[in-house]
Amino acid sequence: MDDKKLIRKIYRKQEIQDISLKIACLGKDTKFTTLSFCNTRLFTTLLIFIIILYISNKGYIYAPFIAIGYYYLFYYIFITRPLKQKVARLDYQALQFFEILTLTLESGRNLEQSLTVTCDNVDSELSDEFKKALFEMSFGKSLLEALEDMKKRIPSETVNNIILNIIQTNQFGNSIIDTMYNQIDFLREKQILEIKGQINKIPNKVSIVSVVFIVPLIMVLILGPYLIDILS
Repeated sequence: MDDKKLIRKIYRKQEIQDISLKIACLGKDTKFTTLSFCNTRLFTTLLIFIIILYISNKGYIYAPFIAIGYYYLFYYIFITRPLKQKVARLDYQALQFFEILTLTLESGRNLEQSLTVTCDNVDSELSDEFKKALFEMSFGKSLLEALEDMKKRIPSETVNNIILNIIQTNQFGNSIIDTMYNQIDFLREKQILEIKGQINKIPNKVSIVSVVFIVPLIMVLILGPYLIDILS
């Protein structure tokens, strides 16, 4: 039995599709294929289970819990966390990319020409994704088909919504410049809200640091002389 058949017997079809989609979204941010990810996670989980079972007298109690924890932690480390990081990067890059795209559209170029000029002048992951879409067009895809396929590689809902608006505007003949200005305003407001959210978290972080480090130090300074007297 080959690896693919084994994986299909162990994993549900929906789970395999979910992993495949997320690995495709990660692109160069992961060295795993769907098959190698499933195999590595499965076999390392079994290995950890066997090791815990062997080295601990109560391994039959600990091994299942540790193995299950590792199984889900592996997914988080190699899929969930990198995806969150990529989404954050794409959302951050979106404002600059679409601002330049809008300025290029205002110069009188059509959408395809504007995308080409923007990609040539912006160096980012988002720009690379649009370059792939433009490259696919050289093999016969229409712009709309290339953008639809691009959405499947983008894990950011924010960027995908903008791409969807571009597609719909292009299909129905509405003003793409007006659409882009609306999207840029949305991106600016989103970034402002994210910055405010990070600022609002600062007092909580300071409080935690105070409780963990500063309060014990103050207690030592206050109670230190009394403890010395007691011990002496």
